[in-house]
Formats: sequence, structure tokens, C-alpha cells
Amino acid sequence: MRVGQNPAKFVDEVAQPADVTVTVVNFIPFLSGFYEQSLEVLKACLYSIRGTADLPCDLMVFDNHSCGEVRKFLVSAHEQGIIQYLVLSEKNIGKIGAWNYMFGAAQGKIIAFSDADILFRPGWLSGSVALMETFPNVGMVTARPLRTPDEFSKATLRWGSQQSREIYQEGSFLDWETYLEHTDSIGMTRAEAQKQFSEGRDHLFTYKGQRAYAGAAHFQFLSRKEVLAKIMPLPSEKPMRGERTLDIAIDSLGLLRLCTAQPQVMHMGNRLPAEPLPVFSPPGVSKGWKTLAHVPGIRRLLLWLYNQIFKIYFHDVE
Repeated sequence: MRVGQNPAKFVDEVAQPADVTVTVVNFIPFLSGFYEQSLEVLKACLYSIRGTADLPCDLMVFDNHSCGEVRKFLVSAHEQGIIQYLVLSEKNIGKIGAWNYMFGAAQGKIIAFSDADILFRPGWLSGSVALMETFPNVGMVTARPLRTPDEFSKATLRWGSQQSREIYQEGSFLDWETYLEHTDSIGMTRAEAQKQFSEGRDHLFTYKGQRAYAGAAHFQFLSRKEVLAKIMPLPSEKPMRGERTLDIAIDSLGLLRLCTAQPQVMHMGNRLPAEPLPVFSPPGVSKGWKTLAHVPGIRRLLLWLYNQIFKIYFHDVE
């Protein structure tokens, strides 16, 4: 039997999701060895998303059964309003399993994805959205220039081959410093990086005032929810295998896979970068009565008073 009225019935509006949902998958099983700095790297990732996003967005984090210290931080970040949607998985379902969950659950029309070891720089979000809204039939955008295998960007290169030289150029355009920043982060030797840099080529597009490179990466990208819905769920068999299935699926739809012309994200790996990290202060509590209502002692008192009033009206209390 129901007693009284549910207070939620008196709420006259429901919070609406942002048009962009930024999704992050995380797994840190312990904080030693390879993972010694991983919690600080995760903090840098999440704080840099919040500190540099120049469009309204919600943040969703899927934690693939990390250790207690990491989960404690994530719960705290959620309570502070840094994370809007937090999923604490009881078991590790792998990166693709997390994709299948997050891309289906995300409420935004645009979904951005990031591994938990990516540092975000100013302009990454608006720059990626600008490419997606300017170029035709864009499937995914990564916020830094990369040289990715041509075999995963067949539709992109096919579209480029149909354009004029003013729109599409093939050659060497990427600067060494930008190239080296990424190869250093993935542990490639300088000699190997120099060899690949000198032998590689770029596919550069200039379209309606926007510059982009062919290719995208599954460690960080932005796409439309309606596009991802066409390819999900993807088969998930191993924790860190099979990400190329997303690249292949996007390309098979005949959609463009692009990179921004500027390095607006950086892969950190398992160590903090040397560059200064973005300064970010967690959002504060609303001003006025809402601030007072959330003071721990006051909150406890008000809830106690509410409980007593409820009993007076709906129970026989002496």
C-alpha cells in the first residue's frame, strides 16, 4: 500500500542531455608497475576533457572493473558533477564490450570516444564537430593528424580521388614534431619513427575552408549516434583486440574517416606528459538556498524535518 505522495511528482521539469556525449572506457587493475601512474593519467584525461570542451557535453565513464582506489576517485568525480554517467562494471567486458554498452546508452546526438590515457587540448571538440558538419558523409573524426593504413580509409580516398587538386592533395604535409609526439607516446624508437616518417605519405583535404587528413583512430574519435547505431554491436572476444572492426565497419558504410589538421589530443600512455596539464576546477554547488541545502549538517536536519512532517500527515504518531 502506498502512503502519501511521491515527492518526485512535484518536479516540473526533467534534465535534458547535452547534444554531445563524451565517453571514456577505463581499466586500471592495480597501481604499481605498468599502472603506477595510471590513476594520475586518468585524472589528466577527465580533467582535460572538462577543462577544454568548448561545446556543451555530458561525460560518461565505463570502468571495466578497476581497483578500489580508482573506483573511489570515479565515484567522487561523479558526485562532484565532473562525470554525468558512471558505469562500474562487476567484470571486465573489454573495450568493445564497453563500446557496445556506451554507444547504445549515450543520450547525445554526437558521441565522442576516448581511451583513458588521452590528453585533450583546447579546440578539440568544436574542431572535430566542424569537420563532421562541413565535409560530406563523415563517419568518424580523430582530433589529431595521423598516418593510418589506407586499407581502412578506402571510401575516404575514393571520395578524394573524385575531387579537384584544390580539395585533395597527396604528399608529405605532416610536420616531424607532430608525428614524433605520437610515435614517442606509443614507444616507437626514433630511428623507426624517422624511417616511417620519410617513407610515408599524407592525404590532405581542404574543403569549404576546413583542412583535414584522411584516416582516423579508434583510441579517440567523434561520430554521430545514428552512424554508430548502424554498426553496433560489434563482436567482443578479447579485452584489447578487435578495435579495427570499427574502422572497417565505418569504411564499409562508405563514410569518410578524417583527422583534424592540428594535434588537439595527445596519447599519454601510462606516464604523465612533460607539458603542463590543463587547469580544471570541479564545478561548485548551485548558489543561494541550494548551496545551504547541500551543507552536510543542514541537509541532515532538513531531511529529518521532512521525515517528521511526513509521519505527522500520513502516520499515527504520538
